[in-house]
Parts: sequence; structure tokens; C-alpha cells
Amino acid sequence: MKVLHICLGAFYPDGYSYQENMLPKFHKKMGHDVYVIAGLDVFDENGNTKWFSKGKEYIGDYDIPVCRLNLKGNIRLAKKFKNYYGLYQKICDINPDIIFVHNCQFICASEVVKYLKEHKEVRCYVDNHADFSNSATNWISKTILHKIIWKHMARKFQPYVKKFYGVLPARVDFLINIYGLPKEKCELLVMGADDDLVEKAGRKTVRDDIRNRYEVNERDILILTGGKIDAFKKQTLLLMDAVNSVSNPNVKLLVFGSVTKELKEEVDRRCTNKVKYIGWQNTDESYDLFGASDIACFPGRHSVFWEQVAGQGIPLIVKYWEGTTHIDMGGNCIFLYSNSAEEIKGIIEEFIHDNSKLNSMKESAKRDNVNPFLYSNIAAKAIELN
Repeated sequence: MKVLHICLGAFYPDGYSYQENMLPKFHKKMGHDVYVIAGLDVFDENGNTKWFSKGKEYIGDYDIPVCRLNLKGNIRLAKKFKNYYGLYQKICDINPDIIFVHNCQFICASEVVKYLKEHKEVRCYVDNHADFSNSATNWISKTILHKIIWKHMARKFQPYVKKFYGVLPARVDFLINIYGLPKEKCELLVMGADDDLVEKAGRKTVRDDIRNRYEVNERDILILTGGKIDAFKKQTLLLMDAVNSVSNPNVKLLVFGSVTKELKEEVDRRCTNKVKYIGWQNTDESYDLFGASDIACFPGRHSVFWEQVAGQGIPLIVKYWEGTTHIDMGGNCIFLYSNSAEEIKGIIEEFIHDNSKLNSMKESAKRDNVNPFLYSNIAAKAIELN
């Protein structure tokens, strides 16, 4: 079958392992003919957003044809509302059997709806990456953008869509409560980890190389955290403080990711022989780093690394947010309930005084129920093939 992924409401950055990259990859591995229609927004080598100057067509990752459309109209407004030229005609050219829309929050989505009206045999799925932690954070965004414009767009899709997926429980709720979509059509489709990179990162040689590189021995408890460190994720600084305040020298922390200029000095000041900031790392390196760790900690807002780490079978310490507890598979996860270094320190000291607790979490994280966070399974569920 021909499977078309439309990434206009969401970015499609080449060379990354976001959900927008992984679903096409694994649909291709399943034997489908896969195509991607994307916008012009991507990431640079430091993980910051950049825009291509114009559209183009090329063969992308995993030999998947990618068509990047040109922005339509006023550039500033087109970037805001994701308006592009030529979407309807490009869908006609591909003639797909299945369309998977990554986020319906783009103004030219009406052209997808037009195609679906004319081709009722085509199966369509739409996912949603918006919730109240990253969207609808002010009156204009909530009331005008989401409750009027994007709600209208979602409801235009509704008669022609088999399933609306939220990638977090909170994002399923957003579809139902903000866009007014029927509960029976809304379902959770988790994000996850690339099976191939999980297998590679799980090799002992990879673990040994990482730990040797950063002077971490087998007696050490290695904690990993990664992602953007900005005003929304300043809690990484609390994690650095917590590790530095633990008296046991065998607790180590590696921090990777981009840091805003405003926080760079704060990060550097917290680097010690126990806490190292190792800069931005690419996708493959992130898997290897987490694979070498004993536990990952994310004390701030949700990140796609949560599901990646769960897919890798690594225990987690994460901030509690309503609608994100899907990450808890029964023993693999500890939630943080306060923004305090003391809470994190207390958990680390429990591991030091009773290593059976951490060992138990590792066993829980490695159980077979980690499989829902592998993209081979997620991709099959996404188009209802399992």
C-alpha cells in the first residue's frame, strides 16, 4: 500500500528520530511505499529551528521520497498558520491508500479534507502533539487559535478520519475537550524508540565505550539527562545541584543538549568532577548515552526522550504531569512532585543505601511490557495493522 505522511502541522527534520521520522521509517520496513509531504521548518546541527528558503523534492532518509512545499502568501503569517502551495495536487500525484496527518493545525489542511471527500476509500489517521503544557498557554492561543481555528479544522477532518491519536494521554484529552471530537474516535498512540538504535545501544561494547570516555566506572551510578535547557526546563539545574550535593563520589551525572545563552553560565558553574555537560549530541549518540546509564532523570517538562528511554528499557525519574503517567509500566519509573533539588537528592540517596531498589527498577524497565514503546509496534498500531 501507499502510505503518505503529511508533516505540515508538525516539522519533519531530516536525520532525526522524532515520531514524524520513525513512523515513515517503520512503515517502509513493513513493506509499504511511503511518501512524505513536509514544510520548510527543520533543525540545525544544534537542535534549533531553521527554515529552508524554498521547497524541493528529494529522496530522504530510508530512501523515502520527500516533497517540501513552498510557503503561501505573507511569509510571517504562512509560518504561523502553516500555509503551503500545491498540497492537493501533490496528494493527487501520490494517490495514497493511507494518509497519516501529523498534527491537523495547519491552514491548508482543508486541501487534505477535499481529497478525502473525493476518495472515500482512503484511510486517514490524524495525530495531535498539543496539550496545555506546550499549547493554548495564553488567551489568544487557547480561545482563537485552538478553540476556533484548529477546532474547526479538526472537525472538518472528523467525518473522514478513522482515528485521532493523542501522543500523550493529555493530548487525547485535548482532542476531546478542546476540539470537541468524539471519544470513540480518539485514542492514545505513544511515541517511542527506534528498534535498530535500541539494539545497538544495548551492546556491552557501546556501554563500556561511553563509560570509559566520560570516566565512569562500573561501581558508579550514572544518571543521564538530555534535551533543551531553557526557561521551560530550568529544573535541569536542580538535578545538577542534587548530584553535586550527594556526598557519595560514585554518583555521576552527564547532561547533554542545547543551552540558551541566558542559562549557559548557570550550567557551566554547576559542572564538577561528578557533573559534566557534554554539549549537543545527535540521535545515535543519545541512544548510546542512555544505554550506558543506570537511570535517566527528566525533572522538567515532558520530552520525547521519556518514551525513548522507556523503549530502551532504562529506569526513569520524571516530573509528574497530569496526563503523562503512561510512562509508568509498573515499577520502572519514579515521579517528582516538587521543583526541588532535595527531592531528587533523596531519591538518589535511596539508591545508594539500598541498591535493590534501583535493581528492581531496572528489572521492571526490561520486562516485555517495554515493547509498546518500540516503533515497530507503534507503526503497526498507527495504521491499525495489529
